[in-house]
Amino acid sequence: MSFDYFRSNEGTPTNNNRQSLLASGWRPFHRELDWGFLWQLLYSDTRELSQKGLNLASTVADTLGRTNYAWWANLLNIVSDNTRYEVDKFWSYITPDPLSPDHRYKDVLTTETPIVQFVSRSSIPIDYVLNRLQEITVLRVLKLLERPDIITQYYSERDFYFPVERFVNWERLDVINTVYAYWSKYDIWLQIDPYDRGRRQYTLMATNITPLINKATYDLAIMLSGYQSRVGKVHSQFPIRTFPTDIQDFTDLVQQAVLNQNQLAVVVHGEPGTGKTAWTQAVAKEILVPLGYVIFILDHDAIANFVPPTYLERICIVINEADNLAQNRASEVAQYNNKTEHILSLLDGTLYQSVIDDSGIQIKQRLVILMTCNTTERLDPAMLRKGRVDLMYEFVQRFV
Repeated sequence: MSFDYFRSNEGTPTNNNRQSLLASGWRPFHRELDWGFLWQLLYSDTRELSQKGLNLASTVADTLGRTNYAWWANLLNIVSDNTRYEVDKFWSYITPDPLSPDHRYKDVLTTETPIVQFVSRSSIPIDYVLNRLQEITVLRVLKLLERPDIITQYYSERDFYFPVERFVNWERLDVINTVYAYWSKYDIWLQIDPYDRGRRQYTLMATNITPLINKATYDLAIMLSGYQSRVGKVHSQFPIRTFPTDIQDFTDLVQQAVLNQNQLAVVVHGEPGTGKTAWTQAVAKEILVPLGYVIFILDHDAIANFVPPTYLERICIVINEADNLAQNRASEVAQYNNKTEHILSLLDGTLYQSVIDDSGIQIKQRLVILMTCNTTERLDPAMLRKGRVDLMYEFVQRFV
């Protein structure tokens, strides 16, 4: 049992947009009578239901009881705009609204798409790459979710739905106003808001979206640099088994520590050419990526401005030439930058855990930091205190 109607607005922009929705496959949503919902309404809101029913009956009675019109004119007036509006308002009250997200869905991940990069001589494109990573994550999650159970859109005081069997992809979906989609299997909502020039904002809302994010970000690596930044995959030229035996033994210790600890910091040092950077790449590819870690490779320009994304559960940060970044603060060179303090805060986690944001996704992160340096003599002593760096090893053999 259902009730719905169209208003006549031929030639108006609103009607043109509505016709565009209909032409692209959207269909008017007919509110269905739910006896369970009506019974609950009668039980919990009897007074309001009675009042609205009386108001509707009064409107219909006034229409039918006009003495200055013929009886057939009064019947025709039943379907006038005013009467239909009152009937529709009452029908909307006694029938359940289309499904929509509520306060239960506290895991929120949002991205604008496509991401726009603002180029400036004085800026490092860190924000652009991190935004690009977030866009990739959201779009990959949507790909994993596949076809939703429902797709709805509210426009011009009407609810529309898109037949899910006709759904192809989100880019081809006509979005004029806010669109909602729902996957009952995962209890996840998608909200799409249109912007100008074809841009959109996608917002995922869920009770627990972390498992899907972990799948979506598998095998990702991000290089953040003042020269070039990109999102891709870790490349390792030398497998771990090609390193000297002592380094392979140290790698086994690192792997065990990764499995046992939520946070791990490793420093490897040695002369140039001993394979320190190649080792971090091999560890990232062979040990950390299979465990679901997202790899961030930071240079000296990026380290001072990097904040780990809170929606990622497992993060590995690779810092090469740490002795040029986390220098002893007693030296004159270290007085002119804050990179030492920033690396210390990454090791401690204090900079990001001191204030908890109520919005978005807040999870207990697992963090691995791999640092290389030519010598530990220039490192700030605070870095080497117990509790900050867990494992340290010197590379002594030339590695080709």
